Amino acid sequence: MELHLSLTLPGLFQRSVDKFSDFPFLSFVDETPITYGQANIKVLAVQSMLQQIGLKHGDRVALLSTNMPNWGITYLAITGMGAVVVPLLPDFTPEEIKNVLEHSEAVAIFVSSGLRNKIADFNGNHLKSTVLIDDFSVISSHHLTVEFKLDNRPGFNYQVAENDLAAIIYTSGTTGKSKGVMLSHRNICFTAVKGRTIQAIGHNDRMLSVLPLSHTYENTIGFILPMVGGAAIYYLTKLPTPAVLLPALKQVRPTAMLTVPLIIEKIYKSKILPAFNEKWATRVLYRIPVLRKKLNVFAGKKLMRTFGGELKFFGIGGAKLSGTVERFLIEAKFPYAIGYGLTETAPLLAGVAPFAGKWQSTGPAMEGVELKIVNRDRWTGEGEIWAKGPNVMMGYYKEPILTKEVLTKDGWFKTGDLGLIDTNGYLFIKGRSKNVIIGAGGENIFPEDIESIINNFRFVVESVVVEQKGKLVALVHFNREEIEQQYRYMKDEVTSYVEAKCDELKVELQDYVNQQVNKFSKIQLVVVHADPFQKTATQKIKRFLYTQPPLE
Repeated sequence: MELHLSLTLPGLFQRSVDKFSDFPFLSFVDETPITYGQANIKVLAVQSMLQQIGLKHGDRVALLSTNMPNWGITYLAITGMGAVVVPLLPDFTPEEIKNVLEHSEAVAIFVSSGLRNKIADFNGNHLKSTVLIDDFSVISSHHLTVEFKLDNRPGFNYQVAENDLAAIIYTSGTTGKSKGVMLSHRNICFTAVKGRTIQAIGHNDRMLSVLPLSHTYENTIGFILPMVGGAAIYYLTKLPTPAVLLPALKQVRPTAMLTVPLIIEKIYKSKILPAFNEKWATRVLYRIPVLRKKLNVFAGKKLMRTFGGELKFFGIGGAKLSGTVERFLIEAKFPYAIGYGLTETAPLLAGVAPFAGKWQSTGPAMEGVELKIVNRDRWTGEGEIWAKGPNVMMGYYKEPILTKEVLTKDGWFKTGDLGLIDTNGYLFIKGRSKNVIIGAGGENIFPEDIESIINNFRFVVESVVVEQKGKLVALVHFNREEIEQQYRYMKDEVTSYVEAKCDELKVELQDYVNQQVNKFSKIQLVVVHADPFQKTATQKIKRFLYTQPPLE
């Protein structure tokens, strides 16, 4: 870490403004980027507006918006005043948004035009001002004279300390009730600065941002980290469907991206694998390890071209990556990198640079972070992962009892994740402790491991393994459109044939899985789940919604 580097958001931003003033910083894909110097002018103008509405040090300001350059401008303006930003996920329901606004006691909210309807009926006691983030026009305010002017400046310099609260992140996690994670300036800035020891991102780099900025993963690693290095960050104007993403990749030619396993797994299953299985010859050749590696190298070059041809860092985090897909990425020589962390650790705890990883490992602890395995199993070496470092949260907002449950007096954070650390310090995640299913003989059954096998079966999109009435049950979502393609010539009869095919696949899938798992991890029932499973911002399935579905 650089000597005397200020671990505050305004400190890091001002450093970048001084070093990279004329370099491009933020932009939509089809627009001319604003520079770091121009961004600074906008940040000061927003602060002047917030000063007009009486925003004070420690006040909470909500941020409900899709990704855009003004998201980052607003985030830096709020935190630069010593106020606290409360980012809201765009897919939060109006009820969830209402709960967060009330719990955080937010005095103002910035909202993007497409999400205004979600707060249309909200009438809170604390909320005084609502601002349209698209152009910073004031929708409503108790201060009638408030307006945004680009040449306005705040009346005085704000003093922000490293241990000041910077953000409250309300997670829409896989375990149910959202909690407000309190992150200090030091928490976030430490992660951003130390993250660059894993992969340096500099002023010649271009990052394409496709994950929600309101999630700590994209916020710290996809916004603050590249900002420290003077990189340019580009945003999509629409959801990252193939029709939107592919032209953007060609135009931006990103050198860095962040994604979640679901995205690259979909590419592998829908584009790469079908290309090898299309012809009898390549299907046979792909089963021979030596030839499979050669074919994967060829596919990797094609995949690189799809991503613009200049990618050097393709970060994957948020959930466990399929072993089959990771093997492909390794053999394809694709510059992927795995990381591990939680919102409570701002978020990165472990990570590794491209081409330096181990299969199914998240890499070693990030510099400055300590990891240890607690309550280790004497045979497997597996136990709960505990973490300690300057990036561990301040606690849960207004939840002292919950905070004490996960933070020890000497600063260790209990992650709730199970894993092991090998002799070289590489961390391997086994799953969430809350997800572990205890077998009849007391065995630990990790549903994520079984799901990884299920998801490699043809036509399977995703799955959840749960225990019901002593049985191990697989809830499976099949790709019905892909199945229908096989029967498209049957017209009116296609639906009945698809249903029959799904029934056949259930039987085949159960045999397929049970041949590959140990005796206490064998699936006893497969249930077809017609709709996609509900997911978090990082595309993890919300398991708590499916732990007690009805047996068929």
